[in-house]
Amino acid sequence: MKEKVQTFGRFLSGMVMPNIGAFIAWGIITALFIETGWRPNERFAQLVTPMSTMLLPLLIAYTGGNVVAGQRGGVIGAITTMGVIVGSDVPMFIGAMIVGPLSAWIIKKFDKFMENKIPAGFEMLVNNFSLGIFGAVLALLAMVGITPLVGALNSVMQAGVGFFVDHGLLPLTSVFIEPAKVLFLNNAINHGILSPMGIQQVEEIGKSLFFLLEANPGPGLGILLAYCIAGKGSAKSSAPGAVIIHFFGGIHEIYFPYILMNPLLLLAVMAGGASGIFIFNLMGVGLTAPASPGSIFALLMMAERHSYAGLLLGIAVSAAVALIVALPLLKFMGKDTSLEEAQQKKDSMKRQAKGIAEPAAAEGSLGNDMAKDGATQGKVHKIAFACDAGMGSSAMGATVLKKKIAAAGLQGIEVIHTPVSSIPADVQIVVTHRELGERAARSNPNAERILITNFLAAPEYDELVLELKGRNQ
Repeated sequence: MKEKVQTFGRFLSGMVMPNIGAFIAWGIITALFIETGWRPNERFAQLVTPMSTMLLPLLIAYTGGNVVAGQRGGVIGAITTMGVIVGSDVPMFIGAMIVGPLSAWIIKKFDKFMENKIPAGFEMLVNNFSLGIFGAVLALLAMVGITPLVGALNSVMQAGVGFFVDHGLLPLTSVFIEPAKVLFLNNAINHGILSPMGIQQVEEIGKSLFFLLEANPGPGLGILLAYCIAGKGSAKSSAPGAVIIHFFGGIHEIYFPYILMNPLLLLAVMAGGASGIFIFNLMGVGLTAPASPGSIFALLMMAERHSYAGLLLGIAVSAAVALIVALPLLKFMGKDTSLEEAQQKKDSMKRQAKGIAEPAAAEGSLGNDMAKDGATQGKVHKIAFACDAGMGSSAMGATVLKKKIAAAGLQGIEVIHTPVSSIPADVQIVVTHRELGERAARSNPNAERILITNFLAAPEYDELVLELKGRNQ
C-alpha cells in the first residue's frame, strides 16, 4: 500500500516539479510587482494572472501528458486543458492534473488500436488529424463536463481548509503532513496538493501559508540538532553536515533516515511543525510561490515583503520545539540511536518474523545486497543514485559518488541521478534509500541495488568503490 501511495504521489508531483522554474518566475513577478509587492508596477503586474491561469496549468498538463504518451500526449493534454481553463474563473491546476494525463491515455490507446492499420504514406495525415479531432472533442467535453466537477472539488477542498482555518486547527495538519514526509511523500504533498491550493490563494490575497506547511525546514532542523547533541555513532558524526544540507541546501530528505531510526521522533516533528504553523498563521506569514528546494534562501526569496520577521520566528520556534521534544526521546531510546545498531535491529526483527536464520554477515553490507538481488557481476559503466523526485538527495549522492570514483582513479563510469520510478534500463547499479528499494526493483529489475540509510555517512559508498576497482580493473 505504501509503495502504491508513493507511486501515485510521485505521478502527481512529477507533473509539477519539472516546471518549478516557471512557478518561481511567476512568484518573483508576483512578489515584486503586485499592488502589495516590493516595487508595485501596474504594467508588469499584468503578467501575474495570465501566467497562473494559463501558462502554469498548460505546462502541468503538457508534462503529465508527455509522461503518459510522449510528445503527442503532451500536446493533446495541453489542448484539452484549454477547455477547463476557459470554462473556469480560477486557476485550474487540479483540472490540468486530471485531463492532461487522461487525454494522453486516450490518444495512446487510439494509436495502439491503429498500429499496423494505416496505409503506407498516410501516417502523417492520420496522426495529425487524429490528434486535432480528439483534441477538439476532448477540449469541449472538458469545458462542459470536467470543469464543473473540478469546481465542485475545489469548493469541497476550500470548505475543508476553511474549517481548519476558522476554528484555529490548521496546526493539526502537521499530524498528517510530517509522517507522510518521512515516508517520502513530501514532494507529492507539497507539489501535488498544497501548491495548487496556494497558487489559487495567491491570486486572491497575494500570498499563501500553504506553501509553508510542508516546506518549513524547522522541524527537520530540530531533529538534526538533537542528534548533534545526544546522538551516537555515525548518526551523531554525520548530523552537523546534514544540518547544512537540510537548512541551507533545502534537501529535506536528508533527515528522514534519522527519524526512521527512531520512529518516536515523529512526535517531535509533529510538535515542531504544528508550532511553526501556529506562529505563521498568527503573524500572517505567507509565500508568493512554492519554495523548492525548501532552503532558507528559497523561503526568504519567495516570502511576501511583510512576512520576514514572522517567517524567521516560525522556523526558529518549530526547530526549538522539535529539539526540545526530541532530546528526551533520544535519551530514552538509549543505544538505539546508533545508525548501524538501529538498522541491524530492524533487519534482525524482520528475519525473525519471517523465520529466516541470521546470516553470517550483516544484511546491509554491499556484497549481501548485490547477491540478494541476484545480479550478474561484471564491468560497470553506469550507476544511478535514485530518490523520489530525482532532484534532491539523489543529486547529492551522485556528487559524492563521482568524487569518490574520481579519487580512486576509475575511468569510464557514468554516475547519474534519477527518479526512482524511472531508472534508465542501461543502469547497472542503483543506489537508493531502503524505503525506496521496492520501487527501484520495479523500475529496473535487472540492476544491482545498494540500499542505504544515511545519505551522508553511508559506508556502502566506500565499499562500492572497492568493488568497482575489482570489477573494472
